Amino acid sequence: MTHLPRWPDGARCAVAVTVDFNDEHGILTQEPRIAGREKSLSVWRYGAKRGVDRVLAALDEFGVPASWFVPGRVAETHADTLRRIAARRHEIGLSGYRCEDYDTLTLSEQQNTFDAGHAALRSTLGHDAMGFRSFSGNWAPGFADFLRERGIEWSSSWRGDDLPYYHADDTEPAPHRAKLVELPLHYELEDEPYFVYNLAPPVPVGQPRIASYREVLGNWKQDFDAFHRFGLCFVMRLHPEIIGTAGRIDILRNLLAHMRSHGDVWFATGADLARWWRDTVPGNEQGHPVEIYAKHRQHAS
Repeated sequence: MTHLPRWPDGARCAVAVTVDFNDEHGILTQEPRIAGREKSLSVWRYGAKRGVDRVLAALDEFGVPASWFVPGRVAETHADTLRRIAARRHEIGLSGYRCEDYDTLTLSEQQNTFDAGHAALRSTLGHDAMGFRSFSGNWAPGFADFLRERGIEWSSSWRGDDLPYYHADDTEPAPHRAKLVELPLHYELEDEPYFVYNLAPPVPVGQPRIASYREVLGNWKQDFDAFHRFGLCFVMRLHPEIIGTAGRIDILRNLLAHMRSHGDVWFATGADLARWWRDTVPGNEQGHPVEIYAKHRQHAS
C-alpha cells in the first residue's frame, strides 16, 4: 500500500455518513411484486413519516454532517422534507429518478434517468447536486464522463477499496473538468443487510432472522476501530426507514458517540471529502483495480 493520506487538521481517519432516502422507490425496483401492496409499502414509507426526523436529531446531537441521496421522484413528493434536511446543512445528492436498476438500462437510458432526477432536485432545492449514487447495477461505459459533464464531483456507488479513488477516464477530461472521485462502500457498513425485512413478498429472499442490535453495534464499532487504526475512510450507508425506528436509532447514536470519543476523526460530507482528495492526492495508486478493469474493458471492446 502506498503512503496513507494525512487527513485535515491531523485527523487519524475520515468518516462520511450517507443516508439513502428512497421512500418506496428503492423497494419497488428491488421487488416489483410489492407494487400495490400498501401494507408492505408502508414499511418503506415509514422513513418519511418518522425515520428522517430521528436520523436528523441523532446527527444534530453529535454535530455530524451527512450526505443524503434521493431519487428525483422523492424530491417532488417530499419537497418540504428535503428542504428541511438541506436547511440543517446536510448535502443532498442524487440517485436517478426512481432508483433505477442500471443493469437493465442502456447508456442513453441511464443518462435520461439522471437528467430527470437532476431537474427534479434542482427544482426543489434551487441548485444542482454534486454527488451521485447508483441505486443498483453497473453503469455503462461513458457514464462517468457524463456525470462529470453534468457537474457531478463524486460518487458513492462502487466498492473495492478503503480509501477514495478516481474513476478511470473513458476519455481525457477537459482541463476545467474535475476528476470523478469515488467514496467506496462496504456491505458490512450498511444497515440494510442486517435489518431489512418484509413477510410477503419475502424481502430478503429466504427471510433470515433480524440481526441483534447489540451485535450490529459491536460489528460497526469494530469496523470503525480498524478503519481508525489504519487511517482509512469510513463510509456508512443508512436508510431512515431502517435505522430510524424507535429502537434502532440508538444504535446510530451509540456509534456516533463512540466515533466522537476518539477526538481525531474528520467527519465530512462527500463533497468535502472529494474536494480534499482532489487537492491532495494526484491519482490512483499503481495497479488499482479500477484502472485494471478499465484497461480490460478497452481490450475486450
